[in-house]
Amino acid sequence: MSSLPKRNLTLLFWVHFFGTISFLQPVLTLFYMEKGLSEANILVILMSWSGAVLVGEIPTGVFADRFGARISFLTGSVIKLCSIGILLLANSLEMFMLFSVLNGLSVTFFSGADEALIYESLKVDNNQNKMDEAMGKIQSAGFIAMMIAVLFGSFFARDLEHEQFQLLILLSMGAYFVELVLLYFIQEPSGKVSISGTSFENVLEGIQVIKRAPQLFVMFLNLTLVFIPTVAVFQKFDQPLMISAGLPIYFIGPIYAVGALLAFFSSRSIGMLNKKISYSVLMYTSGFFSSLGLLLAAFFQDELWIILFVVLFLRWIGAIRYPIYSQLSNNIIPSHIRATTISLLSILDSVFDMAIFLLLIVFAIDGINGILIGASLIAFIGSALPIPKQSKRTKMGTSPINR
Repeated sequence: MSSLPKRNLTLLFWVHFFGTISFLQPVLTLFYMEKGLSEANILVILMSWSGAVLVGEIPTGVFADRFGARISFLTGSVIKLCSIGILLLANSLEMFMLFSVLNGLSVTFFSGADEALIYESLKVDNNQNKMDEAMGKIQSAGFIAMMIAVLFGSFFARDLEHEQFQLLILLSMGAYFVELVLLYFIQEPSGKVSISGTSFENVLEGIQVIKRAPQLFVMFLNLTLVFIPTVAVFQKFDQPLMISAGLPIYFIGPIYAVGALLAFFSSRSIGMLNKKISYSVLMYTSGFFSSLGLLLAAFFQDELWIILFVVLFLRWIGAIRYPIYSQLSNNIIPSHIRATTISLLSILDSVFDMAIFLLLIVFAIDGINGILIGASLIAFIGSALPIPKQSKRTKMGTSPINR
């Protein structure tokens, strides 16, 4: 591998490491509840995040295509720092909503641009067919960071005191500042395809790419209809589930750390898995088992060992699905509008976020049990959607819609 791809992939590994550290994560839901927020308030916060992503995805995707991934990353990193800083003063639903909006907006500056940069960097050495392995390795940095953060965070916030939460927020801000510094050294490929036309034309062309490749949209649905119930929903309520089943607060961190370790090894072995099992089989089985896991959590909430199994299993499953989807989808999307097209799909993801959150409010009449049953049904529907078959290491760059 030449110097530029190696440099960018190494930097992005460490950017992902420091950028995903959240010392507050293992007690975040408990932090919300200590501040007086209800389960309904937490759903409102989640919807605020999704709404910000929905509004921000197109302009930030075009921003990345126009000004480059590096500038987009730096902008998003600064906004993220500001959003976390709000948590130091947040004491009302409105302030938590502001935090969520800014945090969601910051994510859109990375969404699409990171995958575009990785893909274009790999193309320098004609290694774009290794996108899945590169994504898996970079994603693994987040799992290492999680192992460190959750162990530290759950231990130091074991009493759920105000000063303990403040310390965790400050430590997270320190990590995000390191991320900001590392992003400054990102270098974009000199041979990157120039962008012609207006921003609006790029958006329209991104829509046409999705319309001419229906398999891209179906793959997206398969991914997002499983991801939202198992990550956006379940991982926001797994903390009270574990506590109510009898797990001490300071053990939440070790459980998350084990889950991160499982996810780390699975994300680093995507290529090896694909040599033995096709991508379509991996997507189908992981989706259906995720749906089953949510049902188990719904019906056996008082069984600690079952809840812990589901928490660990869903984190492991979640680690293998996105790199597979990333490889399949990026082989279809043209280079010059890659970030815009991915951002358009992220907009759809935000739409589905909000729709599913609203739907689950109906199921929430029966509490967490109802939410989990509803989430399981949604994940089952997503898992049943078809994934196009391909060979174990097929290059799809010659697709008719790929320039």
